[in-house]
Amino acid sequence: MSQVATATLPAASDLISLVSRVSGDLEALQAAATSAVRARVSENGKVSAARIDAEQHAAHGLSWLATYVTGVREAAGWAQRLSDEGRFGEVEQLLLGIAAGEYTAQIFGGIPISQNEMVRLGDLGVDAATVAGHRTAAVEELIAIGNTPATRLRLVALMKDMDGGSSIGATGLDETLEAIRSEMKRFADAEVVPHAHQWHLKNQYIPLDVVAGMAQLGVFGLTIPEEYGGMGLSKVSMCVVSEELSRAYIGVGSLGTRSEIAAELILGGGTDAQKQHWLPKIASGEILPTAVFTEPNTGSDLASLRTRAVKEGEGDAAVWKVYGNKTWITHPVRADVMTMLVRTRPDVAGYRGLSLLLAEKPRGDDANPFPVDGLTGGEIEVLGYRGMKEYELAFDGFEVKGENLLGGVEGEGFRQLMQTFESARIQTAARAVGVAQAALEVGLRYAQERIQFAKPIISFPRVSDKLAMMAAELMIARQLTYFAGRAKDEGKRCDLEAGMAKLLAARIAWSNADNALQIHGGNGFALEYTVSRLLCDARILSIFEGAAEIQAQVIARRLIEGGN
Repeated sequence: MSQVATATLPAASDLISLVSRVSGDLEALQAAATSAVRARVSENGKVSAARIDAEQHAAHGLSWLATYVTGVREAAGWAQRLSDEGRFGEVEQLLLGIAAGEYTAQIFGGIPISQNEMVRLGDLGVDAATVAGHRTAAVEELIAIGNTPATRLRLVALMKDMDGGSSIGATGLDETLEAIRSEMKRFADAEVVPHAHQWHLKNQYIPLDVVAGMAQLGVFGLTIPEEYGGMGLSKVSMCVVSEELSRAYIGVGSLGTRSEIAAELILGGGTDAQKQHWLPKIASGEILPTAVFTEPNTGSDLASLRTRAVKEGEGDAAVWKVYGNKTWITHPVRADVMTMLVRTRPDVAGYRGLSLLLAEKPRGDDANPFPVDGLTGGEIEVLGYRGMKEYELAFDGFEVKGENLLGGVEGEGFRQLMQTFESARIQTAARAVGVAQAALEVGLRYAQERIQFAKPIISFPRVSDKLAMMAAELMIARQLTYFAGRAKDEGKRCDLEAGMAKLLAARIAWSNADNALQIHGGNGFALEYTVSRLLCDARILSIFEGAAEIQAQVIARRLIEGGN
């Protein structure tokens, strides 16, 4: 098996060079596709929002093409960094060949943008001659040698002997980040993994002692500056923590999201007094925040938001009274403060009438969810993503202190919220990577343990092929996520990178979970098996923090308007 597999790939340095050359070819193809789509969606020399809507298949297809091209480029960069450090081994070589070869083949043959939608270069307006011009000898070679039965077979043979770490192959991160991962893995394996499935099945809250343990590890203050009681670490470290905790249970990994969003809002838009008051409490876990943005029938259309806040009184006696409804609010019962998007200027239409409030509330429980005047709610029962519980909330004169208007200025709410989208989407991509990793682990384990026709089912190519592709795609999703995190750490605008990471990682989480369940066969459909939970948990990832279609729309707009 080893002789057959390794004969199909060139030496490591040659493979890295080949993928790098192909990456350049693909970037040139992307540029041609961008020009073609731009021409389709422009009127009188300007990009038209109406035309982008009318040409969604082409526009969103461009987003997926760019995501694939960036994924191949980042895989090549990952491989080169590992090679420079002497850490590019056979597993990494196989992952690179399979992932880059398959994604290149799909770029020229058709990219699946959902389970029943395919986009091809012709759909983007790229003619056959242009496609042929970019299908170079290097492209042909990579497609021919990259994702083959032999390379997949060899990769799975090596995967069987791995020690159950948190990734197949090296992640490419430094020792400090891997030490953070190890610490989180120890906590997750001891405190979360043995209990997560029962929490899910019983729709129970994540126990507060687990939340306290996360606080002691610094999860809630990970990226908050040290001057406010946080650890002042990088967004890439946030990726690692979110990934590892979500591998154990997405609910645990997602607890940190609420703190991340609240801290970003306050850091970016809060007054000095608000920063001094709230950030240390968020960092220590003394208070748990939740985000209260979405409304019934508005979804991603925040400009149509109707929940209003009316100011009464002046000075220290001023209060905001909130009226309206919010939905799909995660963890509101046990939250101590809600970052709430409301309309404070009813006479100002659209985004400019929106403001953000830091709305304090007492913690509730199942017996008395909302022990405060003016706030009621009903639980939304969900397939997965449990542990925090989802609610629809109703506000009827709910009071918020006047001083808790974020930044002290009305009409800035949407702009303040937009500043958090990059981090939130990077964090969501990391959660998706964690779920995808968990699915790979349970699928690999079951395939080795399950005996059919006198041998483990991993011996059958249709099973091992699934596992190989799960590992290869996971590598690309992970590298795209770290790429976005690094861009954020460097202070760059990275809505494009964050969007691509979230778009692809969410799809791969679902694909990995679905394939892991298929490997389990009928047992995968049984609630007692962990993989049934992973499938439910994975499904939400392409919906929240910007549905896949909205995400593709945002990416397309940036690309067409000249985003790098």
